[in-house]
Amino acid sequence: MTSDLSCHENDHRKKIRSEEEKKTLLKRLRMAEGQIRGIQKMIEEDVYCPDILNQVSAVTSALNSFNKELLACHIRSCVSEDIRNGDDEAIDDFVKTIQKLMK
Repeated sequence: MTSDLSCHENDHRKKIRSEEEKKTLLKRLRMAEGQIRGIQKMIEEDVYCPDILNQVSAVTSALNSFNKELLACHIRSCVSEDIRNGDDEAIDDFVKTIQKLMK
């Protein structure tokens, strides 16, 4: 793994992402952000509740897609790098992360 994609810089929990990874993740977040703004407008305009709930469901789906993408990136880089470096604690950290996501 190249140093510009390091998961732990100077022993701090930080992930240096590639431009492509940033672009993909930010695109997904911006989509969810736009949907949330749309929901706010729907509330202001007294839109029918089930229509708003459908949009909330779409936001939830967008955030789930973001989580899947970020999780895949994390597994491919940080987790695999830590395991290759003999850091078995990375597995426990990963399990805790999954447990939090699945609440």
